[in-house]
Amino acid sequence: MIHHKVKSYFEDNYLKNPILIKAPGRINLIGEHTDYNQGLVLPASIEKGIYFAVSGNEENNIQIESFLTQPEKIVFQLNGEHKVFESFWGNYFKAIIEILIAKNYPLKGMNCVFGGDIPIGSGLSSSAALCCGFIYAITQVSEKEISREDIALIAQEAEHKIGLNCGLMDQYAVLFGKKGNAFFLDCNDLSHKYIPINLDGYSWVLINSNIKHNLAVDSEYNKRRVSCENIVKQIQAYRPQVKSLRDISKDDLVKVKNKVNEIDIQRAKYIIEENERVLQMMQELTAGDAIAVGNVLKDGHWAMSTEYEITTSELDHLVKIGEELDEVLGSRMMGGGFGGCTINLIETKSLDESIKALLSSYKNKTGIDAEYYHLAIDDGVKVFE
Repeated sequence: MIHHKVKSYFEDNYLKNPILIKAPGRINLIGEHTDYNQGLVLPASIEKGIYFAVSGNEENNIQIESFLTQPEKIVFQLNGEHKVFESFWGNYFKAIIEILIAKNYPLKGMNCVFGGDIPIGSGLSSSAALCCGFIYAITQVSEKEISREDIALIAQEAEHKIGLNCGLMDQYAVLFGKKGNAFFLDCNDLSHKYIPINLDGYSWVLINSNIKHNLAVDSEYNKRRVSCENIVKQIQAYRPQVKSLRDISKDDLVKVKNKVNEIDIQRAKYIIEENERVLQMMQELTAGDAIAVGNVLKDGHWAMSTEYEITTSELDHLVKIGEELDEVLGSRMMGGGFGGCTINLIETKSLDESIKALLSSYKNKTGIDAEYYHLAIDDGVKVFE
């Protein structure tokens, strides 16, 4: 187990009995591209995570070692300027330390070793786990609490500093997750609540299509944001109180359909209906209706494919293959789009056979070897006993 390796390495090189912290990855059950439209999302934290072994030191620095991808060590002076690091994780930590110094947070010397089992680039929010876990680790050593809400904001600011313009869904899911529950988040006011996942006899599986995002993706994201903003601007002309698509109904779209292009209407309709799917998913999970949950997943995928147009032919193939297997109740692309993974709900008793069939059919149709990961819903950031 990775946490044993992290702890053992720390004890061999620093002190016995470090504080051990786990920061989980996260999945998003439903609610794609709704966050920047002040909409609704339904993520959940998972068993895979990043583990931090930490203790204080008397050297007025923070020493960090990683074997996340390969062994590497970085030393931060608590009151010095730091160069840009070659390692991606070094620059996340650099940004966090600079933010905390600017906020006059009482940093203390710290030794830290971390590693994890979140597959990098799989859409499981390894960067949010990295940032939130590191900030939480700092609070454990410095013995000055930072609220989880503020940890989320600091982690978000750190990602912004290194050029990633993220929302707050990932950080909130990593910090507030609860075993056996999805995490409903309203991105308009950050209100949230737990939704029990009552699906005994069914398992969540992530399948990586191994289709990588290409360089045109950022411009495609921007086009969709502009479409949403165009609709809001037109409706604000007669309803000035409107701030985002969250405040808009499909009746509003009818009123402005002659003033905007058809694609903008189509994309706005997707966002409105995706918010509705989040609410529907909450009901079906609580009721324990696995078939209905699967149908919401499938509806969400094909809306992303035909209305928001952010899937790929390979991802569509994966979902179609699942639709042909009785044991796969539903699947959909998860994440920003144009590549990445599908999340799948599969009967546990037929899990191995179903995964084998999915991967084999996908290989036959595309020539690509997909990868899969079992997912278990777990707690948010915590001291790991």
